[in-house]
Amino acid sequence: MALVLTEEQSMLRDSARGLISDKAPVSHLRHLRDAKDAAGFSRELWKEFAEMGFAGLLVGEEHGGSGLGCVEAGVVMEEIGRTLMPSPFLSTAVVAASALSRGGSAAQKSEYLPKISQGSLLASLALDEGSKHRPLQTALKATRSGNGFKLDGAKALVVDGHVADLLIVAARTAGSAGESSGVTLFLVDPKTKGVATERTIMVDAHNAARIDFDNVEVDADHVLGEVDAGFGLLEGVLNVG
Repeated sequence: MALVLTEEQSMLRDSARGLISDKAPVSHLRHLRDAKDAAGFSRELWKEFAEMGFAGLLVGEEHGGSGLGCVEAGVVMEEIGRTLMPSPFLSTAVVAASALSRGGSAAQKSEYLPKISQGSLLASLALDEGSKHRPLQTALKATRSGNGFKLDGAKALVVDGHVADLLIVAARTAGSAGESSGVTLFLVDPKTKGVATERTIMVDAHNAARIDFDNVEVDADHVLGEVDAGFGLLEGVLNVG
């Protein structure tokens, strides 16, 4: 069955298409690739994207967003795909915004969601640990330490991880790889001692990163959702993304 857009969704599509076709044709990706741009996307264009409201589509109005849904995000993603525009829309505006909106505490939402809407904060989900997408195989270890946890392990292919201001890290606080229970999500500043990031340029010239965690200390109030019960939240977020 064909998807029929509402008038508002059609206006959103036309706005995104106009900006992207004008500022980010396919030649834009080629230019960034050939110039070996350190970020791999245009921060200036992302700021303009945010000013037009696209970065806050899935963020509630109380935090500066539009409070729209997956259809609207999909409409914008389709326009991004038309020209292969490099941007942190999926990693930040869809995946991270959904994770924080669904699982964040009031303080976490107030801290991060307005910045996502404004385009001033980039965030990435650090999930997979190998070349295949297997969320249940989360093995990066989080052990209790004082009033928080210590993270040890590595994540591979973290989309836009090299430019992220915030990492949402899936770690194992109990059980073994392959089990859905015992997974916890943590909010980690990539500048924290013990975090090492190495950019990975994908075959399509888009961005990812390998991120290593060596005795990285995380306070308990940086847990996203509930300890040992993060997989349900993770599943919901992945369904959106």
